[in-house]
Amino acid sequence: MPRPDRLKAAWLTAPATRAVIGALEAARPGGSRFVGGCVRNTLRGQLADDVDIATQLTPPEVIAALEAAGIRAIPTGVEHGTITAIQDSRPFEITTLRRDVETDGRRAVVAFAEDWTEDAARRDFRLNAIYVGANGELHEVIPESVDDAVAGRVIFIGDGDQRLREDYLRILRFYRFNAWYGAGIDSEGQAACARQREGLAKIAAERIWKELKRTLAAPDPASAMAAMEDAGVLEAALPGASASLLPGLVMAEASAGLEADPMRRLMALLSRRRTETAAASMRLRVSNEEGARLAGWSDPALPHVLDAGEAAIAKAFYRFSPPAVLDRAVIEAASGAPGDLAALAARAAQWLRPKFPLGGHDALAAGLAGPKVGARLATLEEDWVASGFTLTRSALVARLKFPD
Repeated sequence: MPRPDRLKAAWLTAPATRAVIGALEAARPGGSRFVGGCVRNTLRGQLADDVDIATQLTPPEVIAALEAAGIRAIPTGVEHGTITAIQDSRPFEITTLRRDVETDGRRAVVAFAEDWTEDAARRDFRLNAIYVGANGELHEVIPESVDDAVAGRVIFIGDGDQRLREDYLRILRFYRFNAWYGAGIDSEGQAACARQREGLAKIAAERIWKELKRTLAAPDPASAMAAMEDAGVLEAALPGASASLLPGLVMAEASAGLEADPMRRLMALLSRRRTETAAASMRLRVSNEEGARLAGWSDPALPHVLDAGEAAIAKAFYRFSPPAVLDRAVIEAASGAPGDLAALAARAAQWLRPKFPLGGHDALAAGLAGPKVGARLATLEEDWVASGFTLTRSALVARLKFPD
């Protein structure tokens, strides 16, 4: 991919973008530049979702400039110099140039600055420290940063250990960017992450899971996750986890036409034991929905399904839900188990849960009472499932009245 001299992108010329950058430029010409993911991704020919702006204006000056242009300003992180502008229902994060005064690995005390080099030096990776002026002109403050972005190289700015001690979450960001951009793991960055991995203990579990999930969402995170494991970072973030099954999982997903699924890939990192999945849920503080999905996949009553017959799969769908069965099947396929994963996935997508034809009122009408009601209905439901859901209501009612 050739190195560009200027940036050209739809987001750069969008009316909302022009309104926001125009308001800032009116207050201080040349004092505001685009930075971060929007620049990095555009250089790589990829979609840019968020538009971030760095500015020499102070937060009060940013607010005043936006309000003068009729743009809504929200002080989302004013203590760190960040104001969010809302234009045409689209957010733009605007942050005053900063330098770190004090850091503890989790948060930083900053002072506002006006020097672009000083602001760039406190960022994490070279490919994230590229600035673009209001009209698309590239400003390479950190040498080789543009080449890094084009090539997908993830290299720390300056001393990697120092960058990590400033914010230990950058350890996981190192592997996330490598998973998405794939130019190969920088050996010095890998060594720094290995040395600083214990610092992850200072990071909130929710932030660790957010980064890990974004890493696992990459098209093929296997190499990055293997490097994370080699550095001891995976063990520090999620004790007992192993990335060895991920290559097989990525292949299984692709062969069955399944989209990348971070939760399923998390399952591949764990052994299928209730105690381990419960511990992982607690450690990462996953959502209730995510925890339930892990519990469903690791239910010891859920049998092997990938090579099961149609009746057994239908029964598993009914008892454990199609998503749980599909999760089980994909992990089995990743382990090399035989079976048609694509066919099972198609069945899971189309399956509609049948409704058991009997209810408590039927049992009462048949003369049953007390605990016998639930027990008899449960037995008949098992018979109905075993029949492939073919036993009719009349046949089941007859069995209520005349038990075998």
